[in-house]
Amino acid sequence: MNKIMKHGLLILATGAFVVSCADYNETSDFTAQPDPTYTEAYTDLAPVKSYINRDKYPNMSLGAMLKVADFNKQELAHAAAITNFNNVTFGSTLMSGAIVSENGIMNFLSMMDLLNHVEEINGEVYGSPIVANANQADAWLTHLTAPIEIAVDFIEGKTINFNEMAVGAYDASLIGKGKASIVKYDDQNVLQINTSSNVKIVAGFDVSPKDKYTCTFWARSAKDVEYNITFSGNKVNGDGADGKWTLKAGKWTKVVVEAQSAEGETEGYLQIENLRKAAIYVQKVQVGYYPDNHRPQTAQEINDTIHYALNTWCDGLMKYNEGRIKSFDLIDEPIDTKSADVVAGIYDIKHGTADQIFWQDIFGSEDYAPVVSKVASAAYEKYGGDPAALKFFISETGLEDQKTFESLKHWISVWEQKGAKIDGINAKLNLTYSEDATTQAATDAALNTLLDNLAATGKLIRLSNFDIKYKDADGNAVTAAAITDAQRQKLADYYGTVLKTYMTKIPNEKQAGICKANMVDTNDPVGLWSLNDTKDWVRNATYKAFCDALSGK
Repeated sequence: MNKIMKHGLLILATGAFVVSCADYNETSDFTAQPDPTYTEAYTDLAPVKSYINRDKYPNMSLGAMLKVADFNKQELAHAAAITNFNNVTFGSTLMSGAIVSENGIMNFLSMMDLLNHVEEINGEVYGSPIVANANQADAWLTHLTAPIEIAVDFIEGKTINFNEMAVGAYDASLIGKGKASIVKYDDQNVLQINTSSNVKIVAGFDVSPKDKYTCTFWARSAKDVEYNITFSGNKVNGDGADGKWTLKAGKWTKVVVEAQSAEGETEGYLQIENLRKAAIYVQKVQVGYYPDNHRPQTAQEINDTIHYALNTWCDGLMKYNEGRIKSFDLIDEPIDTKSADVVAGIYDIKHGTADQIFWQDIFGSEDYAPVVSKVASAAYEKYGGDPAALKFFISETGLEDQKTFESLKHWISVWEQKGAKIDGINAKLNLTYSEDATTQAATDAALNTLLDNLAATGKLIRLSNFDIKYKDADGNAVTAAAITDAQRQKLADYYGTVLKTYMTKIPNEKQAGICKANMVDTNDPVGLWSLNDTKDWVRNATYKAFCDALSGK
């Protein structure tokens, strides 16, 4: 494969990565040279991961988050990630919501491409959450748990025979506009609807928007006419122009109208709006309906369905994984910080609403992780995965809050007692550096407490979402475009502090690593690289801070 991209992008040829803007993309057999047309700071530094002091931190790992599409392009972001980081993760783009259609069709093509490539280059992927509350195949789960179609019988409803009515005025309450009356026509009494008149030819029965009604009437006119039909608030289109109904002159015609009532409408009626050419005569009206031909699934049916869905999803995921991804987030963000306590000081886990089913609603709070870990583990082994290498993490945000942390610890204990495999905690960071000393001191204290708490669990500890934003002394966000060199250095120093604190407080054998959410600046100055005027990636002070901290300086 040969790709050539100008202006600081990747040149990929026979396995060598070359980037014109810097030498941060290199493999074991090739070192790129910087573009001689301009000078970039920190060009003398090697790839970030090469600075990890393996004597002091033998298990330390550095990860980067990418979208599958960006990785599979094998361009600049891809090159920066595999050159500078030990592993990549793909967030929601490898979750069921991005892979499973409403009808249960699973598209693993992009995942297969990236895993085949990662295997070729001896790379490593950290797996996206297997189950969660967000980014799930909600349309599929809704489809699977939808009411079941059943056979129903037609129910006879109301019948009106105008021949049984006396000649004279028609019920005025059924005339919305114009005139209508019972007249003698074709040797029988019929309802005459004059031109430019709106008349209900049948009314006074209950309706439900779930039921499908069939209204049949016999009509005749001396001329070809057009008319509109409304059934209980819903206009019903006919076969004529603009949805009009048409009636040929000269003979009685059977008209069949199938319709449902408008939402919220409880009065059943069929109304004819006669247009301008001639009177319409109606002989007889009959109304019947098919009741809703669906029934809700029973609790047992839904339980069986959701278990089927989990087994199907995990089987597909692990079939195409083939044991290559060895570490996964088992469950993402289970704790409901807005819930009532299940026991003193402990939040419940999240549960769905009337409009959305969560996995845990079916499995139950206590069996949530045990069920998922059992199914996922079995599928992993089924398709060649080494069970000794498999690691499951619970990922959660806001763990600097003590009650949230205690709640997660409680649920992990409950789940493990019921047989769940939980190897580690993936703590999502929400960090901001502040120029206000009091605010920053509180941030430092919260981070130290968090790491002490995590270390005390004895679990593998991974930190993710490792982006640090910047605020000035007044609490205003400082953007990547506005940050000064001095501010960037303060930010870089704080990145280094967090890295070193993690490596100090978390025991070496429990260090599952840190994952960078964004490698390059966004609107916030969160990257190891900044963007120059031509959108090339330029190493900044944070790049050097990572190198220094990982080396043990």
